Amino acid sequence: MTYFAPDNLEDALAQLDTETTSVVSGGTDFFPGMQQGPAPESILDISRVEGLRGVSHESGGWRIGATTTWTDIIRANLPAAFDGLKQAACEVGSLQIQNTGTLAGNLVNASPAADGVPPLLSLRAQVELASVRGVRVLPLSEFITGVRQTALQAGEMVTAILVPPQPDHARAAFNKLGSRKYLVISTAMVAAVINRDAQGRIDHARVAVGACSPVAQRLPALETDLIGTTADVQITTVHLSPLAPISDVRGSGEYRLDAVAELIRRTITGASA
Repeated sequence: MTYFAPDNLEDALAQLDTETTSVVSGGTDFFPGMQQGPAPESILDISRVEGLRGVSHESGGWRIGATTTWTDIIRANLPAAFDGLKQAACEVGSLQIQNTGTLAGNLVNASPAADGVPPLLSLRAQVELASVRGVRVLPLSEFITGVRQTALQAGEMVTAILVPPQPDHARAAFNKLGSRKYLVISTAMVAAVINRDAQGRIDHARVAVGACSPVAQRLPALETDLIGTTADVQITTVHLSPLAPISDVRGSGEYRLDAVAELIRRTITGASA
């Protein structure tokens, strides 16, 4: 196995273009996954690449660098619309994993139960991809294409997560259901970003559900029905129609649908309080 650890993006992309290599930063998903198959022939460690770590506010929104850790997000000075993402960060594994694992790695791993995906979907996040051929940007909803599948092309790597401006007074929340509080794979999870007008009625609603379909999904029908209300919408099967929960050791599909309806109610209430 060969190991590359460049300190600049140009060298990292050049290496990625010359041979098939596995990109890692924190490695909290990558190295446990090696137990399920042969070791890769080469590893490209981007954790030392200058300029890829941190959160910055720009005119077009916020930029979260590819090597930004969960702990970085927890400690970042971000508006209330990011509270759901911060809450999710606090529930990712142990403190050691939060200190090392990255948001970008969570997306690239593309697990249906990835804790970072629903909050980022509710923030309408985009993913910046770079290669020696240039840079392109995809909505997160188009980047993750299936279970452990993404739209990454040969020679590409994630360089940042981009979040557009949010309503000035938007609030957010995240709720996760599992067999225990910490160190658990989600049975179901919900993230929401809610904004209310001067009369207390919802004028902005984004609700996303994870671990209840191959890819985390927003619930557009529910978002539409929330507009103009005070968050007292009855959750219906129409609202949950984008979901396709499976039955596994963590719960049946029927249980997940029942549980996620209650999680949605709690999350919307928490985000719109």
